[in-house]
Amino acid sequence: MSQLVRYGAYPFVLALGLALHFLLLENQFGVQVAAYGPVLVGALAIAGLEWIYPYRKQWCADRQELAQDAVYMALIQGVLPKILAVTATLFFAQILGTQQLVVQGWWPTHWPVPLQMLLMMVVADGVRYWLHRWAHEWEPLWRFHAVHHSPHKLYWLNVGRFHPIDKGLQVFLDTLPFILLGVNEEVLGLYIACYAINGFFQHCNIDVRLGILNYLVSGPELHRWHHSMLKTESNHNYGNNLIIWDLIFGSWYLPKERDVQELGLVNREYPTVFLKQMTVPFISGADKHTK
Repeated sequence: MSQLVRYGAYPFVLALGLALHFLLLENQFGVQVAAYGPVLVGALAIAGLEWIYPYRKQWCADRQELAQDAVYMALIQGVLPKILAVTATLFFAQILGTQQLVVQGWWPTHWPVPLQMLLMMVVADGVRYWLHRWAHEWEPLWRFHAVHHSPHKLYWLNVGRFHPIDKGLQVFLDTLPFILLGVNEEVLGLYIACYAINGFFQHCNIDVRLGILNYLVSGPELHRWHHSMLKTESNHNYGNNLIIWDLIFGSWYLPKERDVQELGLVNREYPTVFLKQMTVPFISGADKHTK
């Protein structure tokens, strides 16, 4: 059974999410339900597999960690992007003096929805790749991105641990442009379902193996190295959904002969609670020095 989970969990849960997405659409449940319903099912499946087949038992979350990461998931991943999208839409409407914000003719709206979603994923991942890489290599951005790298373990729910400034940049650069280009809600709904389920897997504490998919998908085997405490290891595998941009720009990293060791920041006393993590990026060197 463990072998079945190791090699089959990722494709099975993703396929289940996609099947549920299209089933909900076919039965007129609406795009919102069709987008987030599979995400909920995928999250529950991944959490259950973590409980039964953990990659590392010491990475299992306690109640306090679950509570903190639930706050991040609700506020930073749930509420914040919607507020930013509405605010940005109103802002552009005021500048342009019209509610017709969509740029006509730049997006292949005549393509099938799955192909549009794949195109969006490839382009969005290209933009996100450089934002993510700069967040590691440029100190002012790294201070905010360090919040995401502060946990000493990876599990499904802490994929949502971001500082709002870091998350805000992501929304403006890799989500909002597609709305303005005229990407319709069905494409966005499918993207959300795939994006979120893959994101939960990226951080999952399940012993999954993706094999050749590690040259296409940014999955857990690659992403664990991205969260290494060692900068020489963590400054790799920036891909959000896909890993193709890391292959193109030489930052793909997956040692075969060893496993990742310590995760997190050099400062092992870096704050972990929500309110303190909102302010700690404004303290120079907080990620590097032990207090």
